[in-house]
Amino acid sequence: MSPTRRVLFMVGLVLAGEAVFSLPFHVTRYFRPTFLDVFGFSNSDLGRAQAAYGVVAMVAYFPGGPLADRFPARILLVVSLLLTAGGGLYMATIPSVTGMALLWAFWGGTTILLLWAALIRATREWGGTNSQGRAFGILDGGRGLVSALLAFFAAQAFTVLMPDNPEAATSAERLSALQNIIYTYVAATAGTALFVWFALPQGSDTPAKTSATKGLWAHVAPVVRMPAIWLQAVIVVTAYVAYKGTDNYGLFARDVYGLDEVESAWISTVSAWVRPVAALAAGWLADRVLSSRVVSGCFSVLVVTFSVLALAPPTHGVLAVLVIEIVVACIAVYGLRGVYFALFEEAAVPRAVTGTAVGIVSVVGYTPDIFVGLVSGHLLDTYPGLPGHRYFFLFLATTAALGFLASVSFARIARTQRATQSASSSTASTVSSQAEGSAPGSP
Repeated sequence: MSPTRRVLFMVGLVLAGEAVFSLPFHVTRYFRPTFLDVFGFSNSDLGRAQAAYGVVAMVAYFPGGPLADRFPARILLVVSLLLTAGGGLYMATIPSVTGMALLWAFWGGTTILLLWAALIRATREWGGTNSQGRAFGILDGGRGLVSALLAFFAAQAFTVLMPDNPEAATSAERLSALQNIIYTYVAATAGTALFVWFALPQGSDTPAKTSATKGLWAHVAPVVRMPAIWLQAVIVVTAYVAYKGTDNYGLFARDVYGLDEVESAWISTVSAWVRPVAALAAGWLADRVLSSRVVSGCFSVLVVTFSVLALAPPTHGVLAVLVIEIVVACIAVYGLRGVYFALFEEAAVPRAVTGTAVGIVSVVGYTPDIFVGLVSGHLLDTYPGLPGHRYFFLFLATTAALGFLASVSFARIARTQRATQSASSSTASTVSSQAEGSAPGSP
């Protein structure tokens, strides 16, 4: 593949990997106060509705892995993007809680069953043997840049669409502004599908025939027997809890620091701009000091930062402190996202079973889509204001500590696995050399 084609290939993966999640998550992440007001949802209503996404996604991750080992990523990604964009048109009609729950369930299938494992497998193939950190760093860093750009333009449009005094906006003005934001994300998602169709050449991302002829489930048994896979699943689930926590930053800024809806939306976009830098830096570092060490370091930072947010008194009127706290937490969160799938290479997981491994890790790893919204909704509605946010940050700090312990255990097991494989390869090489030396006619 030519250098130009490789660049287009990765750009296509980056755009698809972020655009497909913009409708399910960006609208509620960056415009949460307005979303709750327009839809008439409480925090608990939103958590219950979004839990439907997590339930379907958890079921879809598992078959999505073998699917990615058998079919071309190009087709899977394009179909996923188009179906997701179609769901956004329904979202713009402002459905009830039940309607949104059904929509998030639909999105759980379109984004996960068809796209997720195919995206990770294609990225691992792009990275080769020695550049896994760079490959996944570029993927998540690039996704972060796309997310930041989308968030910036959406927040800018939101500022224009809302009156000069957002607090005085009528219900009709809020409705119109939010609908236009949704349509913007629909257009971005559908446009990405068109780009991916031309950026990913047919056949370049097709899995090897050997993996397709063994059947859809042939890779499952050997993968589930790998201890490192289950520890990686714990790492992903705890890292993803921290990532889901970023959804609450805008609400935290409004409830605790007294910002209005527009200011809260801009505070939320801070995390989006941190993501590309943090993910790329983590990927670069992972290729030099091992991915597991980067993961351990990021979890350590999160334990400290979330503890500070939970226990330290808020500095009213000093937004710089809030921004610094958010930036530090996001550096660690997006550093984790930039490298936790690079752990496959460190644990010597065969590339032929990458899709299946992604499916198994993701079944566990992305369960926070089910329960984090429920936890935050319950805490924020039961303990309004600062107390609810403090309890939620303590929850995030506890899960980050669990992730740190899992990363330390993973590093030890992965080291043993690599040593075992190295010894096996040396033995096989020796036996082969001896056989050649004793062959008839050999010197």
